[in-house]
Amino acid sequence: MAGGMEAAQAGHRRSKGPRLDRGEILIAVDEPSLTDAAAEQLEDVGFSTRTVTDGYEAVRLEAETCPRLVVLGVSTPPIGGVELMRRMHAGRRTPVILVAAEGRATDRIVGLRLGADDYLVQPFGGAELAARVEAVIRRHACFERRSAAVAIGRVKIDPAGKRVTLDGTEVRLTDLEYKLLWYMALHPGRALSRTQILDAVWGDSSYRSEPIVTVHIRRLRMKVEEDPSAPRLLKTVRGFGYRLVALA
Repeated sequence: MAGGMEAAQAGHRRSKGPRLDRGEILIAVDEPSLTDAAAEQLEDVGFSTRTVTDGYEAVRLEAETCPRLVVLGVSTPPIGGVELMRRMHAGRRTPVILVAAEGRATDRIVGLRLGADDYLVQPFGGAELAARVEAVIRRHACFERRSAAVAIGRVKIDPAGKRVTLDGTEVRLTDLEYKLLWYMALHPGRALSRTQILDAVWGDSSYRSEPIVTVHIRRLRMKVEEDPSAPRLLKTVRGFGYRLVALA
């Protein structure tokens, strides 16, 4: 009996063997048919999966197992995917895809504010969800290739630990805020168009739009600029995009 309870608490873990190890995907969606279809598709391309239907268990497993990505259902009990994502992102930057049975604007907007990498509304199949997972992981991997820390004025970015500090104090950023800042830091002094930024940071995410770049730049300024209304680090290039100034 005790062994059964431990297995349930650990979630249902699946893998098709050691032929290719691309890491684990945590799926917390309260819909077995979708969960099973997505898990099978992901396992076919080399991921292992762990599935749970309890939100609190998802938060615990995300902290303990450090998955490559988390798929969260908006209606996952007992408190819903949006609140679960808030709790997960309080301490980590694991990529998250939110999935919903119906596209409520409030869920979509809150997910955006919390840094969700993508948002899918049914109907969609396991193959599409698996493809979205792969796309988010590919984008995320691009930001993990360089390990040397970068200092821009008072701001220091440590990609190895995915930490950003301002005058030595850690700045809490969402996953997308971090990726946006890191992408711009890789191109200091260069004017980057909104399209370039969207391609690098959002890819084909359903959140992709030019206004979303403006929103995230504004949030970054609130966190890393001394005076967000007169930014010295993240400059606007009118009619084009943005430029990160290489401050000494």
